[in-house]
Parts: sequence; structure tokens; C-alpha cells
Amino acid sequence: MLPKETRSKVKLIEIRTNRLVNDLFGGEYESVFKGQGIEFADVREYVPGDDIRTIDWNVTARSQHPFVKKYVEERELTVLFVVDASYSNFFGSGKKMKAEVAAEITALLAFSAVINNDKVGLVFFTDRVEKYIPVKKGKRHALRVVREILAYEPQHKKTDMAAALKYLNNVLSRRAVIFIISDFLASDYEKPLKILGKEHDVIGIYLFDPRERAIPKMGYVVFEDAETGEEVMVNTSHSKFQETFRKKTTEELHHMDRLFKKMGLDKIEIDTTQSYVDPLIKFFRAREKRFR
Repeated sequence: MLPKETRSKVKLIEIRTNRLVNDLFGGEYESVFKGQGIEFADVREYVPGDDIRTIDWNVTARSQHPFVKKYVEERELTVLFVVDASYSNFFGSGKKMKAEVAAEITALLAFSAVINNDKVGLVFFTDRVEKYIPVKKGKRHALRVVREILAYEPQHKKTDMAAALKYLNNVLSRRAVIFIISDFLASDYEKPLKILGKEHDVIGIYLFDPRERAIPKMGYVVFEDAETGEEVMVNTSHSKFQETFRKKTTEELHHMDRLFKKMGLDKIEIDTTQSYVDPLIKFFRAREKRFR
């Protein structure tokens, strides 16, 4: 039995997201994703203009000519939410922690999938895959996904996104729409992300708190790493600290942008102190234009 507080949160999220789905979001989801669900059928020779992500590298290597995979449209989609449950997501300088925003975004997308008769599933990861809920259809299953996110207590603190992506590469047998919901405070996940992106429609939902990008000048402050417990005292008012912190943050953001663009994957940035609805709708409308 879920605690009363968690049950109340689930009900509140259900009411809020149902209203958004009905009033704003259902049409956006359908126009972008319906017709994007496909299943492998055959291969054919590459022609200029083909999406390079559909190249079949095995056939290409054997024939010494580029070949692409042909797909047939499926009637329903498989939508998988890959949620970062590491301790860095239990932070928030506003009203909500990143983990809470992740739950609400997942609920919104899950209910959008349900009204379009799609299947949804869930993966929690920290420095390993902690829980996998296989894809299934129906509102009851979508509510279970939301309950799991709100009530789940991770067993580990650290992050290993590469392990989660490798796991997905091994267990997914059919093409899926995969939402990776994380603060992406991880490393060495480029190779498994590239492999996953070749076979699936991967969308990164990058959650960030403004305090992670700019620290105010507060004199000496002790910071604790949420995942390792390591503590360090720094002078936040020192110009060298401010410059180093700003440079490191900028480099990380540029690296992520370059990575997703290079792989041809979509990414949505969500400021957890602001509304997540506008960035999501903006993304889906921009993506819809690309598929027209």
C-alpha cells in the first residue's frame, strides 16, 4: 500500500496531466509520433537524401555499397521512459526537485501515449539498472508507471548511464521511442548512446537547476557531492572559482549539444524552476515541422 502522501501526489499529477493532455498536448504527441512507429522489413541500396541512421552497416560491409534498412509502419508505438534515479536528481533550488519534475514529465508523456493506444514502459537507473517495468498498454499501467516514479527509492547513489543504455541495447527487440530523462551528469556514455540511436528514436530530456549553472557569491561554503558524499569547502566569492565553475559548466553544455547533434538525436532542455510545458510543446511543434 502506497503512503497517503504518495497517493495524493499521484492523483494530483493525474488530474493536472490529464487536463494538459486533453487541452494542449494530445494533438502535439499524435502529430509527431503517430506514423513514426516502424518495424524492419528489408534492405535497399542507399540513395542521396536517405537518413544515414537507417544504414545497415553489416550489409554495407559485405557488399561494399551502402544499403539502408526498409521499414513498415506499425499501428502502435512502444514508448520507454529511462529515468535517472541517482542522488544528483534529488536536488532543487525551486519548489520541486529534479526527480519530481521527471515524474510529472513522464506522467504527461505516458498519458499522451495511452490516449493514442501506445504501450509504455519504465527503466530506473543509477550506477546500474535498478528496475525495469516492461511495456504495456492502458491507463492503469500508465498510472503504475507514475506511482513507481513517485514512490521509488533508489538503492544506489551514483550514475552510470552507459550501463543503462547497454542494457536497453540488449533487451529491446523492436524499435521504440525512448525518452532519457536525466540531468546527464554522467560520462563515457557516448558509444552506447550512438548504438541505441541507430535502432531507436531517442530523445534526451535534460533537467537542470539554475543553481547548477551559476553559484552566487556567498563567501566560504561547504559543498557535498550527492552521489559520493565527498565534501569540499570553496570561496564562492573568489573570481577564480567563479570563472572556473562557469567555464566547466559551459564546456559540459557544449559537449552535450555537439554529441546529440552529431548523432542526429533530439534533446529538450528543462529548467526545473520553470514550467516544463512550454519547452515540451515548442519541441514537438518544431519536430512536427521536420516530419511534414
